[in-house]
Amino acid sequence: MVLRFQSVAFSLALAALALPFCSWAKAKNDLRNLSPAELVRQAIKNEIAANADSGRHFMFKDQKKTTHLTQVKLLVETKDATAGMLIAEDGHPLNPQQREQEEARLANYVRNPEELNKKRKQEKEDAEHSQRILRALPEAFLYEPDGTEKGTDMVGHAGDELVRLKFRPNPDYNPPSRVEQVLTGMAGHLLIDATEQRLAEIDATLQKDVSFGWGILGHLDRGGRFLVQQADVGDHQWEVTRMELLFSGKILFVKRLNIRSSDIFSDFHSVPSDLTFAQGVELLRKEATQADAGTAQKPPRTAKGQVIREPKDGPKTEAERDRQPCCDR
Repeated sequence: MVLRFQSVAFSLALAALALPFCSWAKAKNDLRNLSPAELVRQAIKNEIAANADSGRHFMFKDQKKTTHLTQVKLLVETKDATAGMLIAEDGHPLNPQQREQEEARLANYVRNPEELNKKRKQEKEDAEHSQRILRALPEAFLYEPDGTEKGTDMVGHAGDELVRLKFRPNPDYNPPSRVEQVLTGMAGHLLIDATEQRLAEIDATLQKDVSFGWGILGHLDRGGRFLVQQADVGDHQWEVTRMELLFSGKILFVKRLNIRSSDIFSDFHSVPSDLTFAQGVELLRKEATQADAGTAQKPPRTAKGQVIREPKDGPKTEAERDRQPCCDR
């Protein structure tokens, strides 16, 4: 999955997780013998290893909600970079002028190799940040058991046992760079699929203001939160299915940061792994042409066609979230 952000605060939301399939019996045996910290360490080790040679590319839909608008995008992963095309805003398909602007933006990448190289470089840098955050998880937090849940089409693998672990900052952890600095103030929970030993969900909230770059580069306010959910979208291929971000703070003393967004990713289907960016753009054009107003306004669905329910009242308190099934958050 090539979901990328350019801020330290959100690197945790970038991980594209895919592991080799583990047998149910082996996973259950391992889980009985592993402490919470070792379970996290093993899951992260598997994910990092598999992430290096995933090899699978997908086309999928992203429905994004922010404070001011709702957008629907089509995205396709290519061997060059990820191509994305906006197809609807606030429940309405783009008008001809907006569609022309989108196609011109994508055509600029195709015509200008330098621009495409910049995009590829940025995606690579963001992926490296993501890897660093993943590697830090076992040491950055202290974990304790918090029960189990059942996997759904949105979280883990439907029917699998998900081990729930609460986490809080490890006071002995010393972040090696500002990339990992945000972890020092976070607490929350994560879910690990007990059958396939994959990270199915991480839900974290800032318990204090967190500075990065010794406060010179900026800070994030207490109460900031992110939620990332992942699921098996078919054939034991895992992708991010939901991502929620709620952060405020300041950058370089004066620039106010205020991010509130919710993304639901759905309708995954495979595309050739050797797809070029230009070919990906052409696929997006064909798919967008086939989409009509009715399709654009339909609720997002999982890879298995089930409607994805969205939270109605915005971010909830920790207590309210804990009383809900994970798929309703």
